[in-house]
Amino acid sequence: MANLRLKDVAKTYGGTVEVLKNIDLDIKQGELIVFVGPSGCGKSTLLRMIAGLEQITGGTLEIDGKVVNDVPPAQRGIAMVFQSYALYPHMTVRENMSFALKLAKKSKDEINAAVTRAAKMLQLEDYLDRLPKALSGGQRQRVAIGRSIVRDPKVYLFDEPLSNLDAALRVATRLEIAQLKEKMPERTMIYVTHDQVEAMTLATRIVVLANKGIAQVGTPLELYETPNSEFVATFIGSPAMNLLDGEITGTGERTTVKLDGGGTAVSHYPSQTSDMGRRVRVGVRPEDFVTAEGTDYIYEGKVDIIEALGEVTLLYFETGREGEPVIAKLHGIHREMRGRTVRMTAEPEKVHVFADGVSLLYR
Repeated sequence: MANLRLKDVAKTYGGTVEVLKNIDLDIKQGELIVFVGPSGCGKSTLLRMIAGLEQITGGTLEIDGKVVNDVPPAQRGIAMVFQSYALYPHMTVRENMSFALKLAKKSKDEINAAVTRAAKMLQLEDYLDRLPKALSGGQRQRVAIGRSIVRDPKVYLFDEPLSNLDAALRVATRLEIAQLKEKMPERTMIYVTHDQVEAMTLATRIVVLANKGIAQVGTPLELYETPNSEFVATFIGSPAMNLLDGEITGTGERTTVKLDGGGTAVSHYPSQTSDMGRRVRVGVRPEDFVTAEGTDYIYEGKVDIIEALGEVTLLYFETGREGEPVIAKLHGIHREMRGRTVRMTAEPEKVHVFADGVSLLYR
């Protein structure tokens, strides 16, 4: 078993510098939880607190019902994979992977069996006698992961393990981590990243951290389709969700918003009679925009820049709110749209509405 529970966990430095507060989170056995958030939000700090490498200054951390705040890292049943590979350069792959087991005074047969099993799982059998300098970056990261696997921990902690790899290796190694999770479905994994693709493709659930706490927890699709705030809406998804200012002019099962730019948005979000006239922001993801066929539209603007990416084209319109461009992502190649004034719309199911930064769905 490897269930984790964080109750009102906090972290301060020097008694005055507050980094994290009121962290409440239940992690079930077999989940792959991903921590995401802006730089400095405390992702790695929270991971290190779970590992025992940072002291918890408030609240409790439980592993399988046992409070482990004061339990040394080596006794928590946790293995951590760091951003840097941290391999011993003078040791072979086999020696790097077996080193912790030798320190634990495991028998030679136990060590050989564990290393063989991990090497097969990570496709490292042909590299066991090589030194780290003879390996690619992706292979070195696999060795670092293998070093954790041989210990057979209850929980695996990954601290931005792919950030040192180039784009192609990131994709390949990300797939390998996903396959590794399939091979070890009973193992709990917690993964820190700033890469949204990693978060969306790997996670059972995503924990979005901001403002010293948890902004939202949910499956990747829950966060993508029903973000609870403007922050989560713009943080999850790339390019970020477009936000347009307006005023509610129709309430009920659907909400109608008259936008400052002249367009009108209809959302499947319900609203109350008291919301009439309220200032709100309408959110539409770039991939949910389509060209308006008639006179009804959400946004109208001149296309300043086009990025033709092959399967899709990104249209960058004249500056939107707060100096940010409005972006539409259309399938196919649309070079002809550069310099044109285009009207965009979206289905009501794809239109989000936020009042005072909070989604109408979560009031």
